Amino acid sequence: MPEAFRKLISTMNYNKIYYYFFNITILLFLALLGSCGGNVSDTTLAKEEALVRAQCSSCHLLPSPNLLDKRTWRDGVLPAMAEQFGIEVLQGNVYLPSKNSRLSSRDWQAIVHYYETLAPDTLNQNKTSNLLHDSGMFKIVKPMTDTAQTAATLMIGIHPKTGEIYTSDLNNPGLYVWNQKLESKLVATLSTSAVDISFNRENMVITCMGGMRALDATKGDITAISQAKNGSAVKNKIGDNFIRPIQSRPIDYNKDGLTDYIVCSFGHNQGGLYILEQLPDKTFKRVSLREIPGATQTLTGDFNQDGWPDIMALFAHADEGIWLFLNDQKGGFKTENILRFPSVYGSSSFQLIDMNHDNKLDIVYTAGDNSDYSRILKPYHGLYVYINKGDLKSGNIHFEKAFFYAIHGATKVIANDFDMDGDVDLATIAFFADLKNMPSEGFLYFEQNKEKNFPSFAVHAVPVHHSGRWICMDAGDYDSDGDVDIVLGNFSKGFMNQDNFKPDWDTHLPFVILKNDKVKK
Repeated sequence: MPEAFRKLISTMNYNKIYYYFFNITILLFLALLGSCGGNVSDTTLAKEEALVRAQCSSCHLLPSPNLLDKRTWRDGVLPAMAEQFGIEVLQGNVYLPSKNSRLSSRDWQAIVHYYETLAPDTLNQNKTSNLLHDSGMFKIVKPMTDTAQTAATLMIGIHPKTGEIYTSDLNNPGLYVWNQKLESKLVATLSTSAVDISFNRENMVITCMGGMRALDATKGDITAISQAKNGSAVKNKIGDNFIRPIQSRPIDYNKDGLTDYIVCSFGHNQGGLYILEQLPDKTFKRVSLREIPGATQTLTGDFNQDGWPDIMALFAHADEGIWLFLNDQKGGFKTENILRFPSVYGSSSFQLIDMNHDNKLDIVYTAGDNSDYSRILKPYHGLYVYINKGDLKSGNIHFEKAFFYAIHGATKVIANDFDMDGDVDLATIAFFADLKNMPSEGFLYFEQNKEKNFPSFAVHAVPVHHSGRWICMDAGDYDSDGDVDIVLGNFSKGFMNQDNFKPDWDTHLPFVILKNDKVKK
């Protein structure tokens, strides 16, 4: 008996040995069917599809086999999904159901067979067209480069009043501020690096994720930072022990005059959307809105115009989509799904803004997170615009896709009238861009054509791809000249999905400023 096989058996109990050989038999049987030269019958596929619909759509929107190639389904996604059904995965994609498995070995192998049969060998990628390689109206401004360390900027923000730039990075867990001369100083030390900042009237609210890895054991916190009369920073922790929080936003959801906070928690199997409700004694109580991992971003507003603040939230990771939380005026919310996406999309950001001048809020959305089980280039990654065809006030919720632009690994979109011509333009970053073949898609500026009917954009590839790899972005009037500038944060530590590729950009520059020269001083 080979020594490797002897070691395998020595680590398994007799029950597992039985299931192991039973599973091997099923695999050999399926392989024999495939080698007989005949096509899989439509009846077999129809039965398998019914099983897939019954088992794979209970937790998220059913993913079509053509969303990924055969290899990615076989080696990446299906083994991960097997664990969700309580099926053990051994080396070489050998599945070992146990007594606690939710599926029989035969049913699970039918699901595997369905996806491997119908999935394409490769995905056809959308080609970017009519890309303008120019700076548009932006001037690139850079701070001093610290060659002693690799850039690992995780958070960047422009203060709406002072124009100061705030950053936090993985190398030095703290909050830093940069003045107009691009000189930095430490504002406050933090528990871990910050990934989100919210500027309020009285303070700044900092979200510390706890670590980069999307683990349920990764704990983070939310801290309010204000300035004392002597100029020192005063820290007040308002929430801790969150599973990987990635965004916090203020809201007075119960209209008691006290500021509460919405927190997005994005773990692996745990997490969700929460409110930190401020109590009269200035402490905070955690209120759960949706206990689903993958809460990514929220926007607030009185969407049904009843005088109470509502929430719109983007969820990624598994059950991907945008949900509306309408305030019931009794301390709770009524939840409605607005848009839902397949579980492999990698939802990453959204904006609410009137794109077509009909006085309705439309949705601008990006898909492109690519650090999970299917790290391949995907033709459906990119920028989407969904036009509001309903009426949120009356409860008639209906959005239709009106625009799509393919961007591999799209990470974030910001909507604003950057050229100040009266319509909405868009800026995007793509951390998981096609770094080998299309590095310029790392930052794109979509200039809306006011003279043509929506949607019509001139797409500018501003030449900043040699300066960094952009993981975070913010917009604001950095130089106080009346227009909107953009800042991009460079993260150059790892997360390389493409084989045999080394960074060809500046791996030390912490960020760049895209200074808007639309308004001349």
